[in-house]
Amino acid sequence: MPAKLAALLPDLAPWRSSRDFRLLWTQGLVTYLGSVMALIALPLQIKELTGSPLAVGAMGAVELVPLVVFGLYGGALADAVDRRKVIVLTEAGLGLLAGVLLLNAVLPRPSLWPLYVVAAGVAALAGLQRPALDSLLARIVPHDQLAAAAALNALRWQAGAIAGPAAAGLVVAYAGNVTAYATTVVCFCASVLMCRRLSPVPPVEHAAKPSWRGIAEGARYAWSRPVLLGTYSIDLAAMFFAFPNTIFPFLADELDADWSLGLMYSAGAVGSLLVSLTSGWVSRTQRHGLLVVFGATGWGLAMAAAGWTSQVWLVLVCLALAGAGDMLSGLGRMTIWNQTIPDRLRGRLAGIEVLSYSIGPQLGQVRAGAMAGWTGARPAIWTGGLACVAAVGMLTVALPSLLGYDARTDEDAARRRADDGTVPRTPEAADRAPDDAGPAPLLPEADGENR
Repeated sequence: MPAKLAALLPDLAPWRSSRDFRLLWTQGLVTYLGSVMALIALPLQIKELTGSPLAVGAMGAVELVPLVVFGLYGGALADAVDRRKVIVLTEAGLGLLAGVLLLNAVLPRPSLWPLYVVAAGVAALAGLQRPALDSLLARIVPHDQLAAAAALNALRWQAGAIAGPAAAGLVVAYAGNVTAYATTVVCFCASVLMCRRLSPVPPVEHAAKPSWRGIAEGARYAWSRPVLLGTYSIDLAAMFFAFPNTIFPFLADELDADWSLGLMYSAGAVGSLLVSLTSGWVSRTQRHGLLVVFGATGWGLAMAAAGWTSQVWLVLVCLALAGAGDMLSGLGRMTIWNQTIPDRLRGRLAGIEVLSYSIGPQLGQVRAGAMAGWTGARPAIWTGGLACVAAVGMLTVALPSLLGYDARTDEDAARRRADDGTVPRTPEAADRAPDDAGPAPLLPEADGENR
């Protein structure tokens, strides 16, 4: 294989070096394949019961408060207890909620209210679980492999996101909601068994008990870091203005292409997959803030084009391009978070991260559903895409340090490397083989973590 082509392929170092990473990667794929069945069946079931775009979009409003409260508390919990236990228990709870959906679906006349109750419960458990999952990566993967690990995790998600929605669309269309929810239950049972095999991940020494004071400490740290603020705010804006997934069933109706619904849900993952399959360069880049800004801008532009065109195949192409932009932005965000945040605060900051990339989609569902009920699905999508581009531009001007982020010179990244026991490499050494790379001095410490 030509050397230049090989350099583009994903870096498999985390897969080779960490058993827990391999286990978590596989578990995540199984969970996603199961979850996507419910993810598509649930809004379709609400649409069938109500026929209202607003009723479908209201799922975001129902999920918002549990996600905020439990996401913040889950971050504090992840810093204070064994993260594996949190993951196992919440995964089991998600499986039980899938069982509720299954029981409701088998009734002769399924009720609407259990769908919203389960949506709220899923948001609460996801809020508890995600900080533990996200903060686990920096404990099981070496610091110099974090970017590669983020790319491999994205590749896992994309594999599920391409196959999952397409399969779920067929299952829901031809086998019904009962089969879709039953598949979700089976996948969560398998996931719990895999999570139990993870190594224990105890908290750091003298870790504080979960408290609102501890959560406030994490929030103060995030507020004091403009680079982190930039990653949170840009992702929040991009998802709020340009996350129209909840109205895809209505877009398919407007385009007279009901057959395309599953493809709409999976098209974004196709674009993301193309980025991940050529992500070898991510392990060698140092300017991850550029990825965040350019990726979020591309996401908004592609969503605007998807809403503007009336040709269904062009819509699918635009959604794939949007997925590619989102993937670039996501790789940049995850790498910055893992490279700069100290382990003692990792769970609490992961809780804030959950809010940044989860509240946006939840509010975005409400925005898209309400606007689609007023203007139709297509205008709701293209206006949101343009608003996303404008918001990203204004935030980039307001927080210029995000564009200037460089993993080789950032003070927080240097401290995180020192905590991990790895040695940073100079720009000149970056292209040399590992054995030839001489040690570069760590940057001097600044004011400390509480500045």
